Amino acid sequence: MSELYDVAVVGGGPGGCTAAIYCARAGLRTVMIEKLAAGGQMADSPLIENYPGFPEGLDGYSLGELMRQGVERAGADIRYAELTAADLKASPKHLDTEDGAIEAKAVILATGASPRPLGLPNEKELIGRGMGYCAACDGMLYRGKTVAVVGGGNTAVGDALYLAKLCQKVYLVHRRDELRAAAPYLKALETAGVEVEWNARPDALLQGPDGRLAGLRVKDVKTGDTRDLACEGVFAAIGRVPDTEPFKDQVDCDAAGYFDADETTRTNLPGVFAVGDARAKAVRQIVTAAADGAVASHFAQEYLAEV
Repeated sequence: MSELYDVAVVGGGPGGCTAAIYCARAGLRTVMIEKLAAGGQMADSPLIENYPGFPEGLDGYSLGELMRQGVERAGADIRYAELTAADLKASPKHLDTEDGAIEAKAVILATGASPRPLGLPNEKELIGRGMGYCAACDGMLYRGKTVAVVGGGNTAVGDALYLAKLCQKVYLVHRRDELRAAAPYLKALETAGVEVEWNARPDALLQGPDGRLAGLRVKDVKTGDTRDLACEGVFAAIGRVPDTEPFKDQVDCDAAGYFDADETTRTNLPGVFAVGDARAKAVRQIVTAAADGAVASHFAQEYLAEV
């Protein structure tokens, strides 16, 4: 037997937690489904200093735990299980998890997106110890230090420009001989003091005796020669992978695979909403994901009032 809820939230990151809190506080029977632990991608961040209310900053795991406590205090259920199948066109909508079936009148998708990794052997081991994926999140940790940004699009150049204001030296590593970034970014780069490593790709993450990142080895894609860049931080900006695959045959997505939902968070399916990093949007930060969750709750309530 499946349980029937007013709202099922898929994902326990900041967008999912906020949606669950708002829905539960509105008197809706709410469940949040999370496969690992609350916090989502931000749980890997060693220090978050740009989320309001925490002037001294805190680590992402702790912030996720505080959000989880808020979900429980609001009265929402939390189901720690991986989603295995979903029928979002059904009425009520049907969700299969490793822990049993759930039915809900409305569903909020907060499945998130993951940064595309460089694919180097010790990359995962160095996350939070010099390897990063969000300059806006972690750049302050490298004030006065040397960092490298990998990529050639708007995000990579934007990250390099941002870091150039904080760091002593910034390398921009790009595998081609020209950048794909838009003209305004390229213009700003001319005077930013960023050193561009052309026709180069990451070959190895160098580790110091303390276990932290100590440099980036890059390989010339034309000659095969390698060079070591001494740096304390490396930021990968080569794209993100939205966790939308299980729903693509039901929910419309854009060309990059993100849920096609506007600022109302509504998708093409009535009663299905998309929030946070999985939604097609201009800015992906903890605070924008949380805002999406509140918006989705509002429109979910509207939808439920009409069905």
